[in-house]
Amino acid sequence: MNESIFMTNNLWMMISTILVFSMHLGFATLEAGLVQKKNVVNILFKNTMIVCIGLLTYTVIGFNLMYPGADYAGGFFGFSGFGLSVPEGNPIDYAGGNYTYWTDFIFQGMFAATCATIVSGAVAERIKLMPFLIFSVVFVAFCYPITGFWQWGGGWLKEAGFYDFAGSTLVHAAGGFAALAAILILGPRRGKYTAHGIRPIPGHSMPLATIGVFLLWFGWFGFNGGSVLSANPMAVSLVFVTTSLAAAAGAVTALFTSYFLFKSYDLSMVLNGILGGLVAITAGADQMSPTDAIVIGGIAGIIIPFSVVFFDKIKIDDPVGATSVHMVCGVWGTLAVGIFGVKGGLGQLGIQFMGVASVGVFSFVAAFIIMYVLKLTTGIRVSEEEEIKGLDVCEHEMSAYADSPAEQMAGFKM
Repeated sequence: MNESIFMTNNLWMMISTILVFSMHLGFATLEAGLVQKKNVVNILFKNTMIVCIGLLTYTVIGFNLMYPGADYAGGFFGFSGFGLSVPEGNPIDYAGGNYTYWTDFIFQGMFAATCATIVSGAVAERIKLMPFLIFSVVFVAFCYPITGFWQWGGGWLKEAGFYDFAGSTLVHAAGGFAALAAILILGPRRGKYTAHGIRPIPGHSMPLATIGVFLLWFGWFGFNGGSVLSANPMAVSLVFVTTSLAAAAGAVTALFTSYFLFKSYDLSMVLNGILGGLVAITAGADQMSPTDAIVIGGIAGIIIPFSVVFFDKIKIDDPVGATSVHMVCGVWGTLAVGIFGVKGGLGQLGIQFMGVASVGVFSFVAAFIIMYVLKLTTGIRVSEEEEIKGLDVCEHEMSAYADSPAEQMAGFKM
């Protein structure tokens, strides 16, 4: 391997790491915009801590669970010890000479917290802070790395031929299924579903939500582009194109679909359409033609409004639409590899379905167990009084904005 190629590949991987890191600011900003004013500090606090928890737990155990370097238990589980240790030999020999051990760890570590971030938005405005942080520690330390090992670590899904380029299933659907489990145990926000029908609880700042989505789109260039695992010019540039086209198509189809359903130009649906397109293309961004990417992202944008309406009808309260964006579109994008990908066909479609089903079931069951144990022990839901006043005042004793002391004491309006 030429040293200059090694340095170029490694540099691109580190730049991609920075881009993925910026996605956490995007998640924080998006979720802050889509919650009520009285819960902004709480959602920002959770998003801040999730990144820190993710990096530390991935250092202690997660990285070596996900990439144990050998096959254990038939490809279902592996572990190579606690902490980080540099492999012996020339660093240029690591990962085929594309990047160093340290670059590998930090790039993968930036992915690790994303699953818990997805859950954060779905359970916003009514979950206790400390139980959620405990959930994040356990889920990021064990659940995400185990299913990640099944594919990216060379486990049984990899051997079966399952394909997930950058994580439509392993990151997004896994987080979405975990979010669904958490919502089912936690229940909806107070006053969301009434005897008179569904009561909208709008977010307090669409500008913040819009900034968050553009930050996420920006970071997705590293999320997908870095998953090439080299600076290969043709591969990276194709991924940039397919990623952007899917996002754009998701926005356009979400616009027309939501107008057909609601007879209004709903910005939140367009923003989630962008994210749905990004999630959907992530499984096969390196395999798709521009036309394929537009179709995949466009279908995701159509799915989003119908999915949001469906979950509301069955009284699953998701303030940010995480289950629709990450779970439903993650499943669609994974299956799309079997339809549009270079290995497309009924056989591959069956393998893709098996993969997303297995990861989804594992993530849902694991999250359900963790959250249910927390419900029985520490409790997971704030009191009705705390929910009315807002989590910012009750859990953090501060507010995101300079409101009057009287309003802070009395609690913000619903």
